[in-house]
Amino acid sequence: MAGVRKPVVEVRRSERRRRTVSAYRDGERVVVLIPDQFSRAEESEWVDRMLARLAAREGRADRSDEELQVRARRLIGLYLSEHRRTAVPASIRWVTNQNGRWGSCTPADGTIRISHRLRDMPDWVIDYVLLHELAHLVVPSHNERFWALVGRYPRAERARGYLEGVAAAGAVLAD
Repeated sequence: MAGVRKPVVEVRRSERRRRTVSAYRDGERVVVLIPDQFSRAEESEWVDRMLARLAAREGRADRSDEELQVRARRLIGLYLSEHRRTAVPASIRWVTNQNGRWGSCTPADGTIRISHRLRDMPDWVIDYVLLHELAHLVVPSHNERFWALVGRYPRAERARGYLEGVAAAGAVLAD
């Protein structure tokens, strides 16, 4: 990969840290926090891992409305194929004014809005929320038929649990 520069990395060792490793960007530098007892080989391995994680996270932050459209078409094909006409949204976009919900749908005009808070979450969580909103284009209410459509997504329960955990952690942090 010519042209890709490895960032300046500052490794901070901590005697209090036992097993966890974390990293964050501080301007142009990446700070990696590791346990003091890690060997140089473990340090090197974890620095590489954390740089990859940061790059993946930053790539997710650049997600676009067009990417949501592509995801929606794929999800419709996989889980709502018999509803290809009704499940196709007029528009899907990221929004910054939804802090109390992950997504919303207006079946009357076919618009879907996805909260910006999902941008850094795993793809399978975004897919779940998007499928949930697409299902509202077929069934506007949260009835049994609606949940049967959403339940076609194999990671539905896991994604719901993930989102509940994030919401609970946010409530604790807000206190």
